[in-house]
Amino acid sequence: MSATPKKTNGMRLGDLIIEGKTKQVFDLPDHPGQVYILSKDRITAGDGVKAHNLEGKAVISTDTACKVFEYLNNAGIKTHFIRRDKDNAFVARKCKMIPIEWVARRIATGSFLKRNPGVPEGFRFAPLKLETFFKDDANHDPQWSQEQLIAANFQFGNVKISQKDIDLLTKTTATVFEILERTWSSLDCTLVDMKVEYGVDQETGELLLSDLIDSDSWRLWPSGDKRLMKDKQVYRNLQEVTDKDLEKVKTNFSWVAEKVGEFTKTPNARIAVFMGAASDMVYGQKVQKEAQNFGIDCDLRITSAHKQTDQTLKIAAQYESDGVPTVFVAIAGRSNGLGPVLSGNTTYPVINCPPMTPDWGAQDVWSSLRMPSGLGCGTVLTPEAAAIHAAEIFALSNHQVWSRLRVRQLNTWARLIKDDSKINPEL
Repeated sequence: MSATPKKTNGMRLGDLIIEGKTKQVFDLPDHPGQVYILSKDRITAGDGVKAHNLEGKAVISTDTACKVFEYLNNAGIKTHFIRRDKDNAFVARKCKMIPIEWVARRIATGSFLKRNPGVPEGFRFAPLKLETFFKDDANHDPQWSQEQLIAANFQFGNVKISQKDIDLLTKTTATVFEILERTWSSLDCTLVDMKVEYGVDQETGELLLSDLIDSDSWRLWPSGDKRLMKDKQVYRNLQEVTDKDLEKVKTNFSWVAEKVGEFTKTPNARIAVFMGAASDMVYGQKVQKEAQNFGIDCDLRITSAHKQTDQTLKIAAQYESDGVPTVFVAIAGRSNGLGPVLSGNTTYPVINCPPMTPDWGAQDVWSSLRMPSGLGCGTVLTPEAAAIHAAEIFALSNHQVWSRLRVRQLNTWARLIKDDSKINPEL
């Protein structure tokens, strides 16, 4: 086992929990429930048969992994990542690792072609092809079926990995892939396939995306061109490995780390809520709060299309003039003039969200539903729905908003599974 410092940045390192081919995991005795993951300057392939030292890889790998985990955390994915500590190490939740690699594939290539003769390289999987492999270097990580996963009866502490857990991890794997796929696509790079691993938090029992996600984890083809690959496959393909070859691999990994740094940008998206009166403020604030969950800026404005049409159109023109993609949400009780007036005088999307009252609500809503010809504003009945609908519009061109929407759907799915388990614990 490699020698390591007993302290780092004021933290005392405890026992070495496990040492793998490319990393070490240490206990943090002064921080219960946390571990210290230290990367090595080592690259391997073929279950460790091929292996070389690669100076600087530990820093590059840590940089990539930390940025990816931070990005996924911000999107709402539950991961073990807590924070980066040094150039080559980060702090994470202490997990019992499930000995399974979960693989998501968009394009058929590599080992899939060997296991599935007749499938042409480049075949596109839609939906994703999801596979699982038991981590066993001696037997070259054999592929496992869903039935084998269930029959394994994995248990970590009080947590037994059930069919529903397997379903959740499968769905999470697809979500993680789709988030990163869309994000890489925004940088003109195709995410071909990737592998992830999960662990059980030793304190909370939560299932967390764990281990590392770096250039060992995926295939990346810039501009969709396999000849431009930037991942570890370049190293796998080498028959003879020279110093020049290793430098090329390192350059590729550095390119990946740099690009991952471009994942998180300030979302270029804004909701402008037009309210017909101060009494609509409660509704407007609910839209604003929900918009924050998607990382979308939300302005609140009070203006009446009936009583000050010129001012309403002037405010709309101000939003149109600065080039920031904007969705207008019209909140107006009684007779809704805001939505139709905005829709008829701007090319920006308009969403009606009329406050519903118990007395005249059923009648008032028609002013938001029955539009004059040539107008295309939609109508929803809750502030939450208004913010979600606006987010869906932005998600067509904004990968960060899309990611948060996708995780929201995953969390809703998981919550329903959990609620069902509470009333049917035996199933």
